Amino acid sequence: MTAAVQPIRLVRLLRLGIWRNSVQWWSLRSFVITLVIGQAVTPLLGLLVWSSALPGNSGITSYYVVLLAVQLLTVSYEHHTLANEIYGGEFAAELVKPRPVVVDLLATNLAIRLWHLLFGLPLIVLVGLLASVDLALPQLLLALPAVLLAGSIRFVFTYTLALTAIWTQRAHGAVGMGETLIFLLGGTAAPLTFLPGSLQEVGRLLPFWSMLGAPAEIAAGSLSTPGVVAAYGVQAAWLVVLTGLAAVVWRLGVRRFTAVGG
Repeated sequence: MTAAVQPIRLVRLLRLGIWRNSVQWWSLRSFVITLVIGQAVTPLLGLLVWSSALPGNSGITSYYVVLLAVQLLTVSYEHHTLANEIYGGEFAAELVKPRPVVVDLLATNLAIRLWHLLFGLPLIVLVGLLASVDLALPQLLLALPAVLLAGSIRFVFTYTLALTAIWTQRAHGAVGMGETLIFLLGGTAAPLTFLPGSLQEVGRLLPFWSMLGAPAEIAAGSLSTPGVVAAYGVQAAWLVVLTGLAAVVWRLGVRRFTAVGG
């Protein structure tokens, strides 16, 4: 197979995987709605707490409404899709299929995010109307690349943590710890703009803000043009670093999995 054909084949497999998983998740739409509600809780709580603490601050309301949308568009469940396959033994069958395992995982991830957006959109619009949020179209357009980067980083991050299921029975706990760090340091518990200057700068260099708070701040207009460019750079850097880490963990994990008779 030529180098030109391989990417085309992977794209086709990804497209088919998204379609197949979208149909499967439609049959589980009641469960998806439950997932959407669960993912919406923390941004909505942040909105209630900080809008009460700082009444009349339109920047806060805009930030948390956008954060709700970003949360639904970037959330990952590889601790259920990948880790459970490892624990259940299905992972061995996936390894011998004529396509990279990550393709189907990514297709599942994107399909779930599409349904999250579909079922979450009425909630986002309702909260935005009730909070009288007024977002500028140029800022929303600037935020789109940041959302794509955030979703990619979060997928790779969760995928890497889920791979620990090859070594331990506590992969769900590892992913849960990662989600806690995203909540605390990613901008959900409090926007990074509330932190002192030095802590704020450190927070913007960590991967957790890149997964959630960065696109929300861009869309809300909290960052200047140089700040937006810097955010893109930090996100791109973390995507490269975490992708490299995921590749290393994958190779080590497959070696161990096959060595013990997986």
